[in-house]
Amino acid sequence: MVKRKLAGAHYGLRDWAMQRATAVVMLVYTVLFFMFLIGMAGAEDYSEWQAFFDKTWVKVFTQTTFIALFLHAWVGIRDLWMDYIKPFGLRVFLQCATIVWLVACTVYSFYVIWG
Repeated sequence: MVKRKLAGAHYGLRDWAMQRATAVVMLVYTVLFFMFLIGMAGAEDYSEWQAFFDKTWVKVFTQTTFIALFLHAWVGIRDLWMDYIKPFGLRVFLQCATIVWLVACTVYSFYVIWG
């Protein structure tokens, strides 16, 4: 019988890399969005804002950023549950609830951005 390895350096490295990669995506989006806000400071009507956010590349970048946000949240919250919630049943429940919530947020973000 082969025992499954439940911990190891590669798990932490993968999580660390995921946190850093998703943080970079969110940082780039935030900087570009604030540059857009500064450039649109004189926008008087809603149609200028709508025209910008109707562009496909903006929708794709926004959706990618939301997915990065949800992945970033998953790694952080999962680690929080694993570190501080000791009863196994409660920890599994909270992890499952977090997954359901993040999947629902992802589905809703597609509806809002593309719908």
